[in-house]
Amino acid sequence: MDLYLWLKSLHVIAIIAWMAGLLYLPRLFVYHVDAPAGSQQSETFKVMERRLLKAIMTPAMLVSWGLGLWLAYDIGAFSQGWFHAKLTLVLVMSGMHGYLAGCVKVFARDANTRPARFYRMLNEVPTVLMIGIVILVIGKPF
Repeated sequence: MDLYLWLKSLHVIAIIAWMAGLLYLPRLFVYHVDAPAGSQQSETFKVMERRLLKAIMTPAMLVSWGLGLWLAYDIGAFSQGWFHAKLTLVLVMSGMHGYLAGCVKVFARDANTRPARFYRMLNEVPTVLMIGIVILVIGKPF
């Protein structure tokens, strides 16, 4: 395999790890909402949320971005319409990551005011973005 294929493989692996975190973290929030503040269960959720964000999600996002930009440059994708649309969705996905990071801080302070239903709905956003991104990358519709 040449370097391009190795980097593309690592890019896909990083995306899978990032997506797993984006899908799992809001689910943790759904359960955390029901844990009484200060309880052992609540403290366990805080550790899980922080570790997921810091040890998996953020490194995976950074690797996804770094390799993705390198790969896009390598194939000349910056001049293609499908890539502009994909990049826009990835920016929204990164914003979602940032929002979830903020939620981790809110839960860490025992300051959450949102119901579990909010986090259940929030959990669907990465899925919708992922569908759009995959269609753009595979189909290159424009």
